Formats: sequence, C-alpha cells, structure tokens
Amino acid sequence: MITKILVNSLGVLAIGYLLRGIHVKNYWTALWSAILLALVNAFVKPVVIFLTLPITILTLGLFLLVINALMVLLIAAVVDGLEIENFWWALVFSILLSLLNVIFF
Repeated sequence: MITKILVNSLGVLAIGYLLRGIHVKNYWTALWSAILLALVNAFVKPVVIFLTLPITILTLGLFLLVINALMVLLIAAVVDGLEIENFWWALVFSILLSLLNVIFF
C-alpha cells in the first residue's frame, strides 16, 4: 500500500507537470493528495457509487468517470497547493491517474 501511495504521488506530480489546468505545488502536496485520494476512494467513493447506482447502470458505467472526477475535485478542495481549474481537467486527471495505476499495478 505504501508503494502504491508513493507511485500515485509521483503520478499526481507528473500529471500536474504535464497538464496546464492542474497545478501541484510540490512533492509533499502530491504525497498528501495521494494519501487523501486513497482514503476517499476507500470510504467516500463506495457510498457515492451505491447512491448513484441507478444512473451508473443507465449510463453503462460511464457515470463512474464523473464520480472519479468529483472525488478528485473533493481532494483539490481540501489539499492546499493542489489546484484544478474545472471539472474537465479533473476528469482528464482521474483518467490519467487510473491508467497509471493499471500500468503499474
């Protein structure tokens, strides 16, 4: 789990460097973001998925991308030093971070 958080923090830092709509202050901000993202994905995201299950089924699972983007925006609202300009940048951020997790884990 520690390696996954460290890889995710490097991913947050790299994605913040690559995308102009996402700004990460430093590595500690990225590490804090990765830790909070793991906690949010463990505790908040399952509840949100359960509550939005009908719309997720109706959209054949594509609404899960929206949920991921909303979780990223929640993290950006809490973490000082992580700025995401709008929903679409959060969507791209969550897709790239998910791809990074698929590649490394």
